[in-house]
Amino acid sequence: MLSSHPQARPVRDGFCTTILQTMNFVFSPSSTPTVPVAQSSALFPVRRIYCVGLNYADHAIEMGHTGREAPIFFMKPGDAVHPVADGEVGKMNYPSLTQNLHHEVELVVAIGKGGRNIPQAQALQHVWGYAVGLDMTRRDLQAEMKKQGRPWCIGKGFDQSAPISPLMPASQCALGPESEIVLEVNGQTRQRSTLGAMIWNVAEVIAHLSQAWELAPGDLIFTGTPEGVGPVASGAHITARIGGVGALAVDVIPAKT
Repeated sequence: MLSSHPQARPVRDGFCTTILQTMNFVFSPSSTPTVPVAQSSALFPVRRIYCVGLNYADHAIEMGHTGREAPIFFMKPGDAVHPVADGEVGKMNYPSLTQNLHHEVELVVAIGKGGRNIPQAQALQHVWGYAVGLDMTRRDLQAEMKKQGRPWCIGKGFDQSAPISPLMPASQCALGPESEIVLEVNGQTRQRSTLGAMIWNVAEVIAHLSQAWELAPGDLIFTGTPEGVGPVASGAHITARIGGVGALAVDVIPAKT
């Protein structure tokens, strides 16, 4: 049976024209992924998740690269987002198929105004807000795909692979080159750097990204991780924070059976 939803029939009501539509789906469409807004009941609807690879020099070196190379972009599905509410500890299932799950803490940029070929000088006008995110990675699967010269979506785009804190509106964030980005596992510091260590800053990332894709409201950009990435086991407690943005806490729990 087809699922009917009212849409596309013009109806006049005084001076206003309302558009109602009727579309038939073969099944009810999935709900839109969302991220909570800090200190608010509002939700940010997620469209796409873009990620920047090797955007901190020391991390690029630990992964076998050097220099200020052009930004590397990859994507996660929008529904890979795994939001964690203010003051709560998220629960992430240890993913299937891997024996080497890695953490990567990142500044997340939420796009509120779309565009293509956005000038760097105007890029920050397109930012709605910021969050703390984790680009969780099945490193063994990613490494095997790299070795074979194949796409490594399986290493990056799995379920719950993008834990994220509530979004803080840009006007309420106090970000600068000295803002710390830190990740701890079971109370031990694994990653610590500053946003000023990014090879490509937020404005440059948006400008580059908008040359390849037309950005739209609802897009999230994970802007890269500093050095110190490493494995986490089932039972690990991960905490991450970015000065001027917020904090995120996640427990890795046994895989679903």
